[in-house]
Order: sequence, then structure tokens, then C-alpha cells
Amino acid sequence: MKKAVQFGAGNIGRGFIGALLSQSGYHVVFADVVDKVIDKINEDKTYTVHVMDVECVDQKIEDISGVNSTKPEAVDEIASSQLVTTAVGLVILPRIAPTIAAAIEKRMEQGVKEYMNIIACENAIRGSSQLKAAVYDHLSEEGKKYADEYIGFPDCAVDRIVPPVKSENFIDVVVESYHEWDVERCGFKGEIPKIQGMTVVDNLEAYLERKLFTLNTGHAITAYLGNRKGLSTIDKAIADDEIFAIVSAAMKESGDGLIKKHGFDAQKHSAYIQKIIGRFKNPYLQDDVTRVGREPLRKLSPTDRLIKPLTTAAGYGLPVDHLIVGVAAALRYDNPEDKQSVELQTKIREMGVRDAVREITGLTDEKLLTSIEEKYHQFD
Repeated sequence: MKKAVQFGAGNIGRGFIGALLSQSGYHVVFADVVDKVIDKINEDKTYTVHVMDVECVDQKIEDISGVNSTKPEAVDEIASSQLVTTAVGLVILPRIAPTIAAAIEKRMEQGVKEYMNIIACENAIRGSSQLKAAVYDHLSEEGKKYADEYIGFPDCAVDRIVPPVKSENFIDVVVESYHEWDVERCGFKGEIPKIQGMTVVDNLEAYLERKLFTLNTGHAITAYLGNRKGLSTIDKAIADDEIFAIVSAAMKESGDGLIKKHGFDAQKHSAYIQKIIGRFKNPYLQDDVTRVGREPLRKLSPTDRLIKPLTTAAGYGLPVDHLIVGVAAALRYDNPEDKQSVELQTKIREMGVRDAVREITGLTDEKLLTSIEEKYHQFD
């Protein structure tokens, strides 16, 4: 029996990675700390993925079970699996690392010579590599040598919008039809598993940045501009002519930087941008702007979706006017229920716009800092 452990039984875990693994013939064990979800998975042994798009389809996901990821049973499940995937969020990876390390040690003690691959399917740059470092911190010297030989940590890029829509059955999930899961070839150990919807690639950085600079950049700017206008969802925001024009132009600016850096075909990338904007318009997803805009400090960090495209395009001497509008809109994001938003607004009040931006974004280019500050004040 092919078995995979999916850390994270939330919407992404159930609606994207776990679903693809089940559809590819794996028995999927969902590992999570929410006993209510795990108990329901074990009781029903099935759930439905509602694909809501131009064509709506229901996909029944079966051959599943669940385990509390903090229990010893989780170690046993991992130790007897061929594949481990995660969808827990970057900050949670260090918390699951000890459990994974214990499973690797157990495989070593049992003399298992079969390969196991661990893929962190997170909205982050090289999440698997970050998870590997955390796991190795908990391995013995012998365990590290064993892992070097038998355990792969291939990095990946993932892309699917899975909004928090409540269903009658609370473990059912709503997704868009589009999905992309690109996994780096060189990170695998042993034979690469054949998984429906997974693409094996050689130049992962290009795919990571294509997604970051296109979907993530456009999504965030749509959310921040929509919030400014009191529009509650992404589809309503992108339907606003002014927002549509700014977002489209910003995505072209970020795309021009990608084309210069990675040699993308300009026509194909333009089509990719249009496909992404089409996804924003999907009325079935009802994707809340506060969900997409949450944690603005992270989104304004030097390597994330607003500043990295800006510095990349600017580094090639390309226009960045609309990306700057997006950064300014993010700086204006004021949500008392979002801890990072509160911290952001406190920094701006105490330090002033320019110094706050310098600290948060890592920007040193005075011309860019001036442009961001001017655009920020134009929102007054």
C-alpha cells in the first residue's frame, strides 16, 4: 500500500495536496492538532472537494485517516510512509520537526532501506529546505547520515486558492479549479513518485518567483486597494475599474522584471498574467480581502510579494510606479484585528513613514523610498 502523511488537515491540506495524493492512489493520513477534524476524518473516511469555477465539480476523496500530530502514533505513521507533505504554515514547520526526526530515527533503527521524500507545500521560498534544517537539529549524528542517504527534501512551489468557505459538512472544502504544484527534481531521493497534478521541474527558482511576482503580488495589491475602498472580497475589488487598472499594470511591471531575470517568453507570461487575473474574478470563491491582506509586515518584507518584485524590476531600470502604489496601499492597511497591521501602524506613527519603510522593507534606494512616501501621503 502506498501511504502518505499530510501534516495539516486545514483547507489547503484537504482541498489541495491531500486530495491530489488520494487521487493518485495513496492512503492519506492527515496529521493535525485539531481533534474535531481528525475525529471526523476517522469517522467518515471521506470528504468532498467542491470545485467552484466556470464548471463546478464535486470530487469525493476517500481512503483517508487521521492522527493527532502530537501523539506517538504520528511517529509510527510517518515511519511507515513513502511520502510526507505539509500545509501548516512556515512558522509551524519547526514545531513538527521533532516528530519527523523521531520517525526518521525509527526507520533507521528498524533498518528501513527504502527512500522517503518530505515536501513542505508552503507559501514560502524553499520551505522543504527550511524544514530539513529544523529536522536535522533533532537528529543524532547517525540519524543525519541515514537521512542524507534515504530521506529527500525536495523544494516546491504551490498555487491554489482555497478560501475559508463553510460547508454543511465541516471537513468538505471549496477550491478553484486551477492548481499548480511544481517540485524540484534534484531534491528527490529514489524514484520520483507519480502524483496527479504534480510537475517535476529543474529551475524551481523561476517557478517560485513567477508565482510570487504574479499571483501573490496581484492578490495582495487587489486586497489592499479593495480594503481602502471598503470592498469585502477579491472578486468585488478586481471588478473596480481603477483597481483593475493598477493591479494589471503592477503585474506587468513585476512580469517585466521576471522576463529580464529568467528569460521568460513575454507573450506566454502575458497570458499567464491574464489567467491569474481571471482567477481573481471567480465569484464562487468569495475570498475576503482581510484574509488575503493579513500579516502586512510579512508581505512587506524584503523577499516577499511586494518588495522583491519592486527591487527586481527597479534593478533592471524598469518602471515600478504601480508596484509602488501597491506598497503604499499595504502601508495604509489598518486592521485592529490583525496583530501585524497594528504593529505596522504603530511603527509608522512612531518612526515616520520613511524610516518605518526603510526598517520593514530593507530598502536603501532613496529614490524608491521617496516615491513610496509620496504615494503613501497621496492616500490621505
